[in-house]
Amino acid sequence: MLQFVVSGVAIGAVYGLIGMALAITFYVTRIINFAQGQMMMATVMVTAEVRAAGYPTWAAALLGLGCACVLGVLSYLIAVRPILALNRFSFGWLVSTLGFAVILENGAAYIWGPTSQAFPPMFQGTSFHLVDAVVTGQQLLAILTAAVLTAGFELVRRGTLFGKIGMATAADPEMATAVGVNTTVVAIIAFAASAFYAGVAGLLIGPTTFANPYLGDTFGTFGFIAMMIGGGTEKPIAAMFGGLLLGVCAEGANAMINSQASDWFPFIILVVVLIVSPRGLFSAGNLFRFRARAAASAQA
Repeated sequence: MLQFVVSGVAIGAVYGLIGMALAITFYVTRIINFAQGQMMMATVMVTAEVRAAGYPTWAAALLGLGCACVLGVLSYLIAVRPILALNRFSFGWLVSTLGFAVILENGAAYIWGPTSQAFPPMFQGTSFHLVDAVVTGQQLLAILTAAVLTAGFELVRRGTLFGKIGMATAADPEMATAVGVNTTVVAIIAFAASAFYAGVAGLLIGPTTFANPYLGDTFGTFGFIAMMIGGGTEKPIAAMFGGLLLGVCAEGANAMINSQASDWFPFIILVVVLIVSPRGLFSAGNLFRFRARAAASAQA
């Protein structure tokens, strides 16, 4: 049992990072960039191609992340900003970001071909024992990286001027503009940061899979499910908790049902969670109600 929990936390950390990538853009701009899975795919493809050309893995990874950040900014400038300029309250961005994702996916297939490529290993043969479970070096890296990036986001959000500006923009963009905040720059930084998180998720999962132009579809979907389960639309950090829960449950389904259960079981989890808590398990509203009940029980 401990083995699938460890494996679930490791893969859940990747889901959580993609969920946070989706949540960050929504938190700041009230827009969900549905091309985040393709940002992840682009990082994986560029890293694999540059590494195959003979460059060091770290250099290839940096180029991959840089590519993802550029694509993140372009997704805002091309697929989101023009739509918002026409009608800020429309949902045209939903179609335009999905269209941007399709363009990236087909562009990658045209450039590199539709077949899979090998991704450079990072911790080949490295493993650790945790009681009766085995933790690979790649799994440990995924867990630690997700923890650092999650804590880093919260530190920036709560403890820096830019974080406060981002919260102000999220709460009331018109008022933020009125007091001199350049909301366009804030949005560009948010889209670049979210693409960076998706790119890191790609680097963490790449060594356990293959570089493929269609890789972003599955992981983008699971990242969205993680965000919805956690309640990341209200609190981006909740997407990480949703991802961890999703990963553990999916790995448990693999172990107890069959090896294909992780393909469909996450959707069952999502439906159950949304029935029980439409705003997500770890949303700000649910946490507030939990604290209120705890206080009432203590007084009783």
